[in-house]
Amino acid sequence: MRMRIGVLSALFLACTLFIGTVNANWAYMFVVNDGSIYVISEEHVDPKQIGSRIGKVTTYSDQEGTYSGNFSNRYPKGTEYYEIIGLDIKDAIAVKEEEGVYIKAAYEGEYAGDRYGWSDILPYVFVALFVLFTFYFVKKRRIR
Repeated sequence: MRMRIGVLSALFLACTLFIGTVNANWAYMFVVNDGSIYVISEEHVDPKQIGSRIGKVTTYSDQEGTYSGNFSNRYPKGTEYYEIIGLDIKDAIAVKEEEGVYIKAAYEGEYAGDRYGWSDILPYVFVALFVLFTFYFVKKRRIR
């Protein structure tokens, strides 16, 4: 039993060493969509120019750092992104502030963070390791 707890503790400690923080310069408000960063403007977009939905905020944070997925330092989780009819998404997108109100966000470039970070993958790693250890210990017990 002590061996199991020791192995699991060492494994947990080893996995947490891979989780780190990289500082980012948040000099402006932005959203990230599919690996691209868009700077929020004050320009409204006419609802008639709104095309199809292309994404939404999956993580909000006002703490500087590097995050994965579609996130924003301005809008809450669930805020939707739309294409603007007549503009390529490499130029700008529209962010839905409220019903019928859309704000233009200008393409700034590729986001430096990962699309999928350790925090997205880590739960699957833990489940896989748990299953492997369970099979190992059950098999070891049957052999005795």
